[in-house]
Amino acid sequence: MYRFLLTPRWWGINVFVALAIPFCVFMGSWQLGRFEDRVQGHKDASAQSTANEKATPRPLGSLLPVDQKTSGKRATATGHYGKQLLVPDRELDGRTGFYVVTLLRTDGGDGRALPVVRGWVPGAASAAKAPAAPRGEVTVTGALQASESPGSDGASAAGGLPAGQLGAISAASLVNLVPYDVYDAWVTLDKADSGMTAVPATAPQGSGLDLKAFQNLGYTGEWFVFAGFVVFMWFRLLRREAEFARDASLGLTESDAPGAAPDAESAPDAPDASDAASTQDSPESASAEAARG
Repeated sequence: MYRFLLTPRWWGINVFVALAIPFCVFMGSWQLGRFEDRVQGHKDASAQSTANEKATPRPLGSLLPVDQKTSGKRATATGHYGKQLLVPDRELDGRTGFYVVTLLRTDGGDGRALPVVRGWVPGAASAAKAPAAPRGEVTVTGALQASESPGSDGASAAGGLPAGQLGAISAASLVNLVPYDVYDAWVTLDKADSGMTAVPATAPQGSGLDLKAFQNLGYTGEWFVFAGFVVFMWFRLLRREAEFARDASLGLTESDAPGAAPDAESAPDAPDASDAASTQDSPESASAEAARG
């Protein structure tokens, strides 16, 4: 009954199934591993954030460039405050306000400046609401952060902001706003200046349970469903082919069904042409023709 499995058609089906199932399982396992890595990264980032709050501040230069390990660590730098800018439309504790960013010209001779988020103020961005920066030499201590990317983590990607405002805290955004080089990093103070609210540090990019993590989980389910669908369709085709083979072995073909046209062997014989000719040439036929005449 199952000899059809040796036909070229079924060889092709079987090879496809034998390759498709392991591939689907592999891809599902890989997506599940990506989700687990993101969950573990989120746990590690949370643990690192707690440890960073208790760690001793380190000089800024020893923590650069900013990466997954150094993001959020407490850094310290000394210098003089310079140009001050505002970052509008930033939320904190469910309210909308703006960051006050002041560039710190660090001591060290390279002339670079460090963006320092001195605090958050509620309401629309206004230079009149932003407290002035302290004068003279200052030493700042806060959480080190990587430069923001427009459109991520609350950073605005919109252009056309008023003078004195910027959408994202990054060296690329500041390059045309200040006449000196800027560190590719920024610091948010542990304690905000002048009655402002301190801005908490954010987790390193890619370490949270964001939409991508749950997309990995959804893809995991899809690949495993595909594997099950392949198995289901293979059994369905196998069962259907076995039923056809069984019907053929029992002689239950489509021509034997009720209402089917009889075949040539079972149909009654048609009158032969010679029989018709002999009928026409018989005496009875001649008499009948004469009587009609």
